Amino acid sequence: MSNVVLFLAEGFEEIEALAVVDILRRGGVDIFTMSITESKEVVGKSNIKVVADVVFNKSMAVKSEMIIFPGGTVGMENLKNNSDVIDILKDFSENNKKISAICASPSILGINGVLNGYKAICYPGLEELLKGAEIVDKKVVCDRNIITSKGPGTTIDFALAILKELKGEECANSVAEGLLWT
Repeated sequence: MSNVVLFLAEGFEEIEALAVVDILRRGGVDIFTMSITESKEVVGKSNIKVVADVVFNKSMAVKSEMIIFPGGTVGMENLKNNSDVIDILKDFSENNKKISAICASPSILGINGVLNGYKAICYPGLEELLKGAEIVDKKVVCDRNIITSKGPGTTIDFALAILKELKGEECANSVAEGLLWT
């Protein structure tokens, strides 16, 4: 059905969600924003209302190639406390499918045992929540099927790393050039 799903929860970090969607679409990725609420309209951390592409659909998310968790402390808490989202995360982990998380959200992976034996990074000060992970102090950490990143200021690098994983280095470099991110 869809190639990639980015979850939107109340309180999500707008930069981390919308810049990722924008950059992946520029690279030709079939990405859908998925509200985990009962409405397509989701309000972000900075009180920006965003209309998601779809309301939560578990089967659509499970069939996707990658799931992406934007950060924002409140958004992360809402994602972490949604049992359906956690079920999807665990399914992806068990099946070695692609998972990406930025800012506070890599902690969701750590708390749920997904980072055991992986290298990862998150928003500074939350590293203790990356249970089982080797903390690597980089903007973006790519380890096998999991991509993690520090926060709002690393969003473009995060999105380009995802694009490289999904569409290859040439595509990611082309999009980076178009963004003047060279």
